[in-house]
Amino acid sequence: QVSGGDDEIQQLQKALLDYLDENTEIDASLVFSRKFYVAQWFRDTTMETEKAIKSQKDEDSSEGTHHAKDVETTGQIMHRAESRKTFLRSIIKTAPSQFSTLKMNSDTVDYEDACLIVRYLASMRPFAQSFDIYLTQ
Repeated sequence: QVSGGDDEIQQLQKALLDYLDENTEIDASLVFSRKFYVAQWFRDTTMETEKAIKSQKDEDSSEGTHHAKDVETTGQIMHRAESRKTFLRSIIKTAPSQFSTLKMNSDTVDYEDACLIVRYLASMRPFAQSFDIYLTQ
């Protein structure tokens, strides 16, 4: 379960990174997996931000005016993206030995939970969301 307040996705990412960090001594490939996930999430956040900016520019050029509601939504996306990037940068800068002191409840995340988190985060990716469309075509 994810406690409310903070970004749900960010908490799941942190729980998964905690699990990977905790088990790197068992399987050395988890170090690569951890770095891959951080890089992929950073890239996804950057792409989401660029998409929001592009959609805002497209709306401005097509309508000639911009709505306060759309600007607010884009601002919220930008703010959320910046907070995620800050989180990921802090993970990148943290040495593996220091990361163990930042763990939130890694003892509650076991292998099955980690698999469930990975499946959930993967379902949030654009390809997974459009997979049914590809199958019907």
